[in-house]
Amino acid sequence: MEVEHMKGGLRSRSYNLGFKRIKVREENGEEEEPLSPMARMFHQPESNIYIVVIVGYKRLIDPDVYKTNLTETFLKHPRFSCLQVADEKSGGEVKWVKTNVDINQHVKVPMVDPYMASPDKFVEDYVANLSKTRMSMSLPMWDFHILNLKTSDAESTVVVRVHHSLADGTSLMALLLSCSDALPSFPAMKKKPISRGAGWFPIWFWKSWSVLLLMWNTLVDIWMCVATTYFLKDTQTPLKAPSSDVAFTPRRIVRRTFSLDDVKLVKTATHTTVNDVVLAMTQAGLSRYLNRKYGQAKSDGEARESCENNLPNNIRLTATLFINLRTSPGIYALEEMVKKNSKAEWGNKIGYVLYPFKIELKDNPLDYIRDAKAKIDRKKATLEAKFRLFLAKVFVRFYPTKLAKFPSTTMWFSNVAGPQEPISILGNQVAFIAPSIYGQPVALTIHVVSYVNKMSMVLSVDEDIIADPYQLCDDLEEALKLIKNCVIGQGVIDN
Repeated sequence: MEVEHMKGGLRSRSYNLGFKRIKVREENGEEEEPLSPMARMFHQPESNIYIVVIVGYKRLIDPDVYKTNLTETFLKHPRFSCLQVADEKSGGEVKWVKTNVDINQHVKVPMVDPYMASPDKFVEDYVANLSKTRMSMSLPMWDFHILNLKTSDAESTVVVRVHHSLADGTSLMALLLSCSDALPSFPAMKKKPISRGAGWFPIWFWKSWSVLLLMWNTLVDIWMCVATTYFLKDTQTPLKAPSSDVAFTPRRIVRRTFSLDDVKLVKTATHTTVNDVVLAMTQAGLSRYLNRKYGQAKSDGEARESCENNLPNNIRLTATLFINLRTSPGIYALEEMVKKNSKAEWGNKIGYVLYPFKIELKDNPLDYIRDAKAKIDRKKATLEAKFRLFLAKVFVRFYPTKLAKFPSTTMWFSNVAGPQEPISILGNQVAFIAPSIYGQPVALTIHVVSYVNKMSMVLSVDEDIIADPYQLCDDLEEALKLIKNCVIGQGVIDN
């Protein structure tokens, strides 16, 4: 097979994905399963994405015991003992092929100095250096890195890296949690009740109106999908990458932890959701950060008063907001997770929507909450996320075009609810969980995850574009504080 060199590895001229061609042998009379279109999408050059999950533990890890537990649990899932190869017998269709796994090739235990001056910085630098590398396709594409080093909030850290073609973050987290001593509980998924109508309008009228509204919103969003793909671009701000070449650059992954009780206080007072509050504080934090950046540009790099409005008018800043399309959170016992055709819905069961952040300084911080609620309610009344998944299934497989790629937005955003009580994973009690990614075609990605009474915002940034990610974390933290203080100060809720 002829190959040509490209950024990120080798590319097959016939398939453009770099898969090795072999003759796939059927075992037990069963055909090997082909890669899904979404899995193939995560092998495209500009979206060759790796999931990184940083897990802090409350005690040091015995590597041998950890490997044994990993073999007896994690490795039972078939995806983690398979290669991805192009089958010559079926015209180069990429399939999952079973292989033998040597656990020592996938679990790394680097030597570290337990008395180093800055252990937190070491762990952060280790993950940043990891983002400079790509996995060999001659092995199943996953690994674990055990760092027995005490940091400010953990006695040891494990960095889990998995290529996104194996699964999305929800599947990976579900598998990790299925390896816990007991299945954790999660916030219940609340369904919005069907309106019973008002006045003399019967219920069938409101149901019909809801269907028409859903169809109209979906058509508008499909048009915006095409427009954003081909000509409607975001404003070039200090947060936006100048081109999709940013997909090939390393990432700095930083984390900031907030009180989940503070978020819930605002949620309860404003009759919204945790997701509404998180998006509101993100909008407020991004606005503060960009206002400072534009102020520094006006004054040749010198700091200006944060209360002064330095923002240009009509900034267009769009986030690719990822949506889990499963009917349930997907948390099942390990025995169910490893079954063929499991109810856990393994794989990349995700869609995404375009979420516009309105960048502006507001006099009343609660206006950010109102904006977020209105926008997210609008996004709930559309089939945009399912349409995006449909595009991936059709265009990636049959007709590669720009529509088979992720849209050119400023940032990516994901928010998931985590366990409500402390858990143990692979025999060790967890202090924190921080998921992120690298290989994405944007300079900023924010993952939000809750664990017990804490909420973490995990930022994955290109340091050449966003050189001060800690300042952005400060602005996000200050945004939540302003919104909370406004809730209390206006008497919406008692302190």
